[in-house]
Amino acid sequence: MPTRAWEWTARVEPGCKVTVTNPTDAELVAAVVAGNRDAFDGIVARHRRHVYQLCYRFVGNHEDASDLTQDVFIRAFKSLRTYKGDAALGTWLYRIAVNVSLNKVSVKSSKAEPLDALLRTNDLRVVADAESASDAVLRHERAGQVRAAIARLPKKQRATLILRMYHELPHEQIAGILGSSVGAVKANFFHALNNLKKLLS
Repeated sequence: MPTRAWEWTARVEPGCKVTVTNPTDAELVAAVVAGNRDAFDGIVARHRRHVYQLCYRFVGNHEDASDLTQDVFIRAFKSLRTYKGDAALGTWLYRIAVNVSLNKVSVKSSKAEPLDALLRTNDLRVVADAESASDAVLRHERAGQVRAAIARLPKKQRATLILRMYHELPHEQIAGILGSSVGAVKANFFHALNNLKKLLS
């Protein structure tokens, strides 16, 4: 009988098998490292949605986000033995997702239309001067002009803004994902909001 994503059978000792149901991330990682590929399905099932959402925020379309999500889990599988458990597994996967997404966006940015052209083709209203940048991000979450402006931010600012505004992660977790200090994350977020407001104005 095939195992499900959240369940697998493990050999504890010769002739003795135990079925593990609803394992922790640590148990799944240990099982994969021990050679149980089915356990990796559990990791994918548990974290795929969040990884996909993060990738989508960077690229803005389903096809690229799906490709990036697959790439994230391929990389994770290949390097799972290097995962030491210092950070939560979700944080580690986010770190891979941010790096993969930023690399993808950097490659595409050389072919992207200028911001002015994107704004001209979008009939959504321009953000009012009196509106704060954070309000603009929340209210125009799906607007093309906001995505175009976010794509123009420096890499660290872009990643910080996406993780903070769209995924509502605390500064401490973002620092872990980006490999920087909490102070640097706060500074990047502040500068990202200011630069975003300028671009949208």
